[in-house]
Amino acid sequence: MKLYDNHQRPINYLRLAVTDRCNLRCFYCMPEEGIDYVARKELMTYEEMFRLVSLMTNMGIDKVRITGGEPFLRKDMMQFLHSISQLQDLKKINITTNGTLTEPLIPELKKMGIHSVNLSLDTLNRERFFEITRRDSLPTVLRTLESLLQYEITTKINAVVMEGKNTDDLIDMVELTKNHPVGVRFIEEMPFNGTGAHYQNLQWNHIKILQHLQDHYPNLQKLPDPPSSTAANYQIPGYKGTVGIIAAYSRTFCGTCNRIRITPKGMLHTCLYDGGVFNFKKIMRSGATDLQLKTTLLEALGNRAKNGFEAEQRRFAGAPVTESMATIGG
Repeated sequence: MKLYDNHQRPINYLRLAVTDRCNLRCFYCMPEEGIDYVARKELMTYEEMFRLVSLMTNMGIDKVRITGGEPFLRKDMMQFLHSISQLQDLKKINITTNGTLTEPLIPELKKMGIHSVNLSLDTLNRERFFEITRRDSLPTVLRTLESLLQYEITTKINAVVMEGKNTDDLIDMVELTKNHPVGVRFIEEMPFNGTGAHYQNLQWNHIKILQHLQDHYPNLQKLPDPPSSTAANYQIPGYKGTVGIIAAYSRTFCGTCNRIRITPKGMLHTCLYDGGVFNFKKIMRSGATDLQLKTTLLEALGNRAKNGFEAEQRRFAGAPVTESMATIGG
């Protein structure tokens, strides 16, 4: 079975946020004082999440990304990963993590067949790392990166580009790809930080990021992008890894979007920029059958916004984005 939305885009990718809690306080994700975390009873249980993943893999979802907050802050996370790794129709399990708790888990992640890990890392400079995350954890994150490479787990580094914060670090980040088979991806800053946009106009958009890289690497080569890729991918000749640019704010990739999101509270987002379509947790706890869950999902996909701009216009009578990325799923 295959899933399609009303624009005939195939949907095969679920981003499942298992918690909104995080042990960092990244400038672009939440205020320094943090956010009001979801009460434990309002979170989906592991049983509820397993039910949804199992149901959706039967409908055509074959890739799941586990996100947060920081996923490994949630107790018994590894048991949940083991459970969904046994689902016959699930081809890929990917994880997005900040790397602060991940290193000791890497041998087990490798053993259970985790397909890839996205490591959130915005700078290699310890002082700037502290300024951005408000925590002095860079050495720990770099040990995680080293271990991921040692165990040959496919690794992508996600770096949010922030004017006045880390633009001096982009070239150092690119140089990681010289000797390591990693994908370093530069992401436009988005307004999902708990307060709204930090800027009137985004200066460091995907065009400026690319120009900056080309100024330093005139031989930068464009690579073919995989189907439904959010990144425009490049490589420097002779380098082992790749470089990607994700136009997350400009939203240039919406036409091939193949993903949906579920928040820790069970809210379905058919677009990152929508305000939430319906709550899976509520209808499960009201006694919904699997058929009712499937029908509700199909109805939501049948009314999906064409792109992120339309989704943003629809939300809460056009109210601007102000929530933290941690509440949606990074």
